Amino acid sequence: MRNTRGHEAEREEPHQNDGLAQRLNWLRAGVLGANDGIVSTAAVVVGVAGATNSFTPVLLAGAAAVVGGAISMALGEYVSVSSQRDSERALIDKEREELRVDPDGEVEELIGLYETQGLTRSTAEVVAKELTEKDALKAHLSTELNIDEDDVVNPWHAALASALSFFVGALLPMLTILFLPTSMNIPVTFGATIVALAITGYVAAWVGGANRWSAVARTCIGGAIALAATFLVGMLFGTSVA
Repeated sequence: MRNTRGHEAEREEPHQNDGLAQRLNWLRAGVLGANDGIVSTAAVVVGVAGATNSFTPVLLAGAAAVVGGAISMALGEYVSVSSQRDSERALIDKEREELRVDPDGEVEELIGLYETQGLTRSTAEVVAKELTEKDALKAHLSTELNIDEDDVVNPWHAALASALSFFVGALLPMLTILFLPTSMNIPVTFGATIVALAITGYVAAWVGGANRWSAVARTCIGGAIALAATFLVGMLFGTSVA
């Protein structure tokens, strides 16, 4: 006999979207933070290493880049996501007030929205009235604004994810440039950075539903340009000082 309960569970699984905006929020922040940590830190340490073979200047420059970059990413994410959260909350309050002042007009608006989606007038009336009776605010937020009142983005989650991922991403170029022999630390750091960027570019595209390989190419080419430019600047500076 067919296991209907298991089949129903499989069918329901894709629709379990509780907290989806929150998860995508911190995942996006984490991927971008890691990408920036890799590129910015690698560019700094490769640039300084191009100017000097001394361990201390590279360590100090890299440490400053990691600390400053992590704090900057966290602040940037917090401000950005806070603005998004405030906008979402303002829209929710506005919709709640409209429902209080003109409930009949809001039902008619909902009916019109369902008609534009392809429902007949009679079906749209039934759907709008039943959803309004169950949860009028949720029905309007979902249909008009694509907002879930219980899933508003959290700026603290984004800030923490961004700072931590920046720090983790920055560790790769820091460790390779500092602890490999001077004769090979720059090319190995360059290669390791490009591989890491390819991974973060792929994950970022996967999160956003974009073309993976185009994202990987853009990320790697941009990172390679940044590394090459800072290395050349470092070499020119080191030569001029010498």
